[in-house]
Amino acid sequence: MTAPAQPDLQASGQAKTENKQLGSDDYSLSRVPADKRLGFWTMLLQWLAQSGSISQFTLGASIGVGMTFKGAFLAFTLGAVVLEIVIFVIGLAGMREGLATPLLTRWVGFGRNGSAIVSFVLAVSLVGWFGVQNSIFGDSVSELVGGPSWVWCVVAGLAITGLVIFGFRYMAHFAKIVTPLFFAMVAWSVTSSLMDHSVSDLIHSPAPGDAMPLSVAATAIAGGFMTGAIVSPEMTRYNKKSSHVFVQSASSMILSEYIVGMTGVLLGHLVKSDAVSHIVLSTSGVFGVLVVLMSTAKINDWNLYGSSLGVVNFFQVVFRKRLHRGVVTIALGLAGTLLSAIGMMDHFTDFLSLLGVTIPPVGGIIVAEYWVVRRMCKPLAETRASGELPRTAPTWVPMSLVIWAAAFCVGEFYDGGIPALNSLITAFVLYSVLGLLGWVRTYGTSTLDEGEQQDASPAPGNTPVGAA
Repeated sequence: MTAPAQPDLQASGQAKTENKQLGSDDYSLSRVPADKRLGFWTMLLQWLAQSGSISQFTLGASIGVGMTFKGAFLAFTLGAVVLEIVIFVIGLAGMREGLATPLLTRWVGFGRNGSAIVSFVLAVSLVGWFGVQNSIFGDSVSELVGGPSWVWCVVAGLAITGLVIFGFRYMAHFAKIVTPLFFAMVAWSVTSSLMDHSVSDLIHSPAPGDAMPLSVAATAIAGGFMTGAIVSPEMTRYNKKSSHVFVQSASSMILSEYIVGMTGVLLGHLVKSDAVSHIVLSTSGVFGVLVVLMSTAKINDWNLYGSSLGVVNFFQVVFRKRLHRGVVTIALGLAGTLLSAIGMMDHFTDFLSLLGVTIPPVGGIIVAEYWVVRRMCKPLAETRASGELPRTAPTWVPMSLVIWAAAFCVGEFYDGGIPALNSLITAFVLYSVLGLLGWVRTYGTSTLDEGEQQDASPAPGNTPVGAA
């Protein structure tokens, strides 16, 4: 007679401990299982939520001041094509492997220790932009309805932090509500402002300010959003199909560049200045505050989310300590909120712009290894069907760090073209050539820590809340 199975007290204790954690860990150190991926329309709204912001209208207006409508259309087309290519080739890797950028780089170009450096740079950049966007929100609402800007910074920062704690699923629900409302509100404000003017005249009017070269405009469009393209796997790991990644990201580009951006161009021709936020926010009071809050929240939640994933991987690699993503989000959110409230983030914009040239080479190396060289990433393909992570990863890939530094120098010190794109292409070419020649070599082998092994193969029924 077979003895009755005894409950696994250790596993039960681990489950209880996890259930006590605040928020969702969101597969921060594992693949997103195939049965936890989200449907087309849910993911589409997540992508579209990234398409519109007050700053995008302002960008369009600044370009419109220095270019004709036709010239601006060409600039936005060039920027959109560049961004879409980068998003698709990197995002597709994230979708296939179910991994965010920090974890993906362990097997794609950088090795375990190198991924910690990538994670640190991404985390600092993204939480920095979280604080900057929060400062912009505080100043905008203060101008609309009065009150100290620091108070509004605290309100927005805490609200976004509370949302991101609970992870991707709740951010998706938020996008379903906010995205249609935001664009409806902005459409009403902009349409009201343009009703008394001839759109045809605005389209055919000359640039009202000093001429802006096409290369400068394309740099502003593509370069400013390149970091978001590099971390697109944070979103695409929840996609089910490669075709979804392309259609959704392309839809986001069309809405962001051709509708929002080109509307900004028209507004720039209308007021002959890039100071168009007052038009987009032409309604004041509660309505205007909601527009700004939605604009900030639906962009800024991804800054905080991506930063939390980077910190989790960094601590796991460097300190061999497994942090819960929800707890990390609280710490980062409070730090970013505090720095924005006291006005410190205004002093970090130059540093964050420097990181904007530092991060694109990471994307170039990912694309080169995953799609061209294909040597380090073989273990990912071998374990993809099982849904688990490879049990080992290279410890160091020194040549990748050399390529990263060289590509950064090209992007920072070469004056031609788009700096972010220059650094990305340099990294891609160098890694592809040196990798195919066999000069990109790995040193050492690291095994997954116990916490990572448990995270890679979650027990049935213990799926983190918010990941489904």
